[in-house]
Amino acid sequence: MDNFQSIKLFIPELVLVGTMLLGIIADLFYQREQSFRVGFWVIAGLAIAALALFLTPAGESITLFMGTIVIDPFARMFKFVFLLATTLTILISLKTDELKSVRTGEYYVLITAMTLGMFLMASSVDLIMIYLSIEVVSIVSFILAGYLKTQVRSTEASLKYVIYGAFSSGIMLYGFSLLFGLTGTTKLFEIRESLAVLNGGTLTLTVAIVMITAGFGYKISAVPFHFWTPDVYEGAPTPITALLSVGPKAAGFALLIRVFNTLFSGTDVFAASVWQSLEGLPWQEVMAGLAAITMTLGNVLAIQQSNVKRLLAYSSIAHAGYILMGIPVLSQSGIYAVMFYVVVYLFMQLGAFFVVISIKNKFGTEDIEEYGGLGFKAPYLGVTMAIFLFSLTGLPPTAGFIGKFYLFSAVIEAKMYWLAIVGALNSVISLYYYMRIVKMMYLQGEREAELYLPPRFQTSLLAALAVPTVIFGVYWTPIADWIRNSLVFFLP
Repeated sequence: MDNFQSIKLFIPELVLVGTMLLGIIADLFYQREQSFRVGFWVIAGLAIAALALFLTPAGESITLFMGTIVIDPFARMFKFVFLLATTLTILISLKTDELKSVRTGEYYVLITAMTLGMFLMASSVDLIMIYLSIEVVSIVSFILAGYLKTQVRSTEASLKYVIYGAFSSGIMLYGFSLLFGLTGTTKLFEIRESLAVLNGGTLTLTVAIVMITAGFGYKISAVPFHFWTPDVYEGAPTPITALLSVGPKAAGFALLIRVFNTLFSGTDVFAASVWQSLEGLPWQEVMAGLAAITMTLGNVLAIQQSNVKRLLAYSSIAHAGYILMGIPVLSQSGIYAVMFYVVVYLFMQLGAFFVVISIKNKFGTEDIEEYGGLGFKAPYLGVTMAIFLFSLTGLPPTAGFIGKFYLFSAVIEAKMYWLAIVGALNSVISLYYYMRIVKMMYLQGEREAELYLPPRFQTSLLAALAVPTVIFGVYWTPIADWIRNSLVFFLP
């Protein structure tokens, strides 16, 4: 489809661009204390983008801009996830005290720019567009991580993020250059045709895929590309920490699935040829091992943490490992499990971070030891935090249990029993450190006569996150059907 015709189907992304421009202009008319109002303009723009996305063709797969972008149900589903994550993050940010000391107009504009980058990541089918979309998300993330310029740990987080990000981008770009050198094209579908002509793996192709996978590993915080995660998550503004642990990670998985499916599979996700066409490495075992190491290291290191933000940072590494279990399964069920877990993870992870923000606003602490008696001092916060932690552990009847059930079922179906056992053992490990927080809230500390109830806005938002976390653990058919219908890929 030519560029002029492509614009008609690119309206959601154009709405995001317009929202950014509107936010920049609106911020010029607000004093610093009133700059938070830009957030409401941005939320309105995100709502319009969601409407435009809803009105785009739902059952078709169409390439835009001379084959660099694809619009299909798979990308559409992830874009709704990004919009929801971004909207919730902005609503959380509006009630975050640590942001009240800075001008936040451009903060909301930058979050919109990150959303645009994630949109492009979900739809990109050209190496150049893939790299540019990743860089949009990365550069905006660098800025947002260091947004609290007066705090040393925030600027330190941004600097570390830039260093690791530049290194991983260079590695991925070199992998892309090798792939281009082998095939003479940057379009994924044409690369697949060229690889079929090669009729077998080459060492250069293997090196290219290793380097590209390393770049994806950085985006999803997989071991051993996770070193930036704890410091960045601890130093960044807490709403940004929440968004980074959900949005870019989901975009990274979407792009990982898109690239590997397009390059190496036929009609099914991850046909066996993906592993057989690469020389010298047992790729299915490598990806499974990466998942096992990622979840294990994340959980083991989380046990040692006393700061709740760092604990959730290492926890997010472990969850990246759980999600990675679905990748080497070589079936639609594996990718279905990945997509389902990404959706339910959004609610429980953002919810947990919002409780952390609410506690920090009222009690001024992120130290787990200071959570003693919180279940009695602030019962609403205690109950919602317990719900989110139960779901992150994977206990029934929560959405996290159903998500892990699908992941483990896909792994067992593929006869990768050892990986299922490792995943189950890691869930037991995670039970220890998640329940340590619940123990502090309900079994330690003193009761107080005066109870704290968060403002109505915060209670409503926490309920909006907690209710789906429970509902999707009991009745998940609508979301399951939505994801199943989204498992349609564009094939030329």
